Amino acid sequence: MIRMLLFVFANMAIMAMILIITRIFGVDAYLTKQGMNYYALLAFAMIVGFAGSFISLLISKIIAKMIYSIKVITEPENEEERFLYNTVQKLAGAASIPMPEVGIYDSPEANAFATGPTKRSSIVAVSSGLLRNMDKRQIEGVLAHEISHVANGDMVTMALLQGVLNTFVVFLSRVIGYIADMALRKDDDRDEGPGFIYFIVSILCEIVLSIIASMIVMAYSRHREFKADASAAMLSGKDKMIEALEQLKVIVENRVQPDNVPALNSFKISGPSRMIKLFSTHPPLQDRIDALRNM
Repeated sequence: MIRMLLFVFANMAIMAMILIITRIFGVDAYLTKQGMNYYALLAFAMIVGFAGSFISLLISKIIAKMIYSIKVITEPENEEERFLYNTVQKLAGAASIPMPEVGIYDSPEANAFATGPTKRSSIVAVSSGLLRNMDKRQIEGVLAHEISHVANGDMVTMALLQGVLNTFVVFLSRVIGYIADMALRKDDDRDEGPGFIYFIVSILCEIVLSIIASMIVMAYSRHREFKADASAAMLSGKDKMIEALEQLKVIVENRVQPDNVPALNSFKISGPSRMIKLFSTHPPLQDRIDALRNM
């Protein structure tokens, strides 16, 4: 409920900030004078900006189950499933959150993720590759990390951040496009509405601004991983979390891990190891290990 109120207030704050900034610099008056429906554009940018991220959040658990063909554990059928279920139940209780769904998906990659629209509707899933390559202490560290993501409300926060940035990308790209179009067109053609220049400049600006927005989102994602590691250390013990990351580091260094769903990278315990740093969802594993040791 608190996160949903934050979502509403974020919308209001963005609108107020844009209105104040554009009013100070006279951008709203200029655009209105040039025939642009400034306030309609602002409303459109907010709807488009937040709608996509909010819808993605709402259906995230459903999509994850479909993409990964996750087997949800309702009644544990063997010792492995019983250990996973009981460990998640114990960690969720320690984190004071409702019990998430627990699942296993078939993949050679050693990974796990948590997703879902709310703390009351979340899922923690681990890969078969992780279960084959880690012992119980290490698996508990991984599960504690994912439970921390749920407890910290990271999925909602990521959606809010993406929505804020999407709003700015949509709004600014069209404003810049409109200004460029008005500046470069002949006076006689301005009454005909936006032209070719507007669409070209808007598209180019949207691409550039989207890249910058992605860098901001990835920077927050990396910050969030350190926080989840620290929270996991409090839930299950620092040693277990360090052991889990050290084992992940060994696996990453000795095996090329396939990853067919980049969109879910930011919700996993370990991200791709060979990405440009600015666009990486996760910090280097060694940095995370060092941060835990220095807690």
